[in-house]
Amino acid sequence: RGKKPLCFSTDPQASLSDIFERDIFGKGVIEVAPSLYVVEIDADKRIAEFQEEVRAKIRELYKIEKIPDEIDEYIRTAAAEPAMHESATYDAMAELLAKGEYDIYIFDMPPFGHGVRMISMAQILDAWIDKMEETRRKAAEYEEAVARLKGLSAKTEDEVLVELREIRRKLDFFRESLTNPKTCAFFMVIIPEKMAILDTERALEMFDKLGIKLSGIIVNQIYPPSLLENPNISTFLKNRIEMQQKYMKVIWEKFEEYIRALVPMFDREPKGLDMIAKVAEHMFERPWEVDVI
Repeated sequence: RGKKPLCFSTDPQASLSDIFERDIFGKGVIEVAPSLYVVEIDADKRIAEFQEEVRAKIRELYKIEKIPDEIDEYIRTAAAEPAMHESATYDAMAELLAKGEYDIYIFDMPPFGHGVRMISMAQILDAWIDKMEETRRKAAEYEEAVARLKGLSAKTEDEVLVELREIRRKLDFFRESLTNPKTCAFFMVIIPEKMAILDTERALEMFDKLGIKLSGIIVNQIYPPSLLENPNISTFLKNRIEMQQKYMKVIWEKFEEYIRALVPMFDREPKGLDMIAKVAEHMFERPWEVDVI
């Protein structure tokens, strides 16, 4: 429709390579169809690059050729933390947003993922950076005064302050991008099961605390109720459909104002461009019809 969208998954369980049936992992932005761009970040590679950046800055700051073993061990250990993969992915996400090269950014995120938590952390980090900036500023003033007394030239701009300001800029941009209802819409995908309903309730509470308005809910993987009319239906399938219908009533009672589309359980996985197009057609042209396989 004349727009240039970019799809990006931050869910470690979702693989865009599998969904689009193309090897796109770690290969940068790929155009998988006319005007449809996707990117799948190699978090390990990004972490390794970040480690080298840290080592280079330490060598430059302290004018040393080799990083002390205990410091290098700390850098390696920190990179092994599970949250580092998530952080690296979201850092890439913030960079993509900041570049502004696409009209629409579609991010697939776990509802309780690091990206949403980063919004709540932004204010805390803002206050911390404020204090760090003030401390560094005072230290720089003392260093400049001492340099003048010794007849030395004043130091160039504090590199730590520069880094802190860059972190603040990224955080502020990220938070503003995700919390501005004029530029960002949050949609949740739910299946008709109890745990999914409970997760959605918790996510709504969290969004409310963060000042985020949910734009809509898509109910996915609904078995067509018309299958119950088949006298030869298996007991297993009959029980599944009846269970889903029970939870569909709960979903309508709890989330009616948010429901935007119902997506049936298709006869094959929704992967590959043909099936993705079929799901999209159903969502936009027949959003309330589930008696389709």
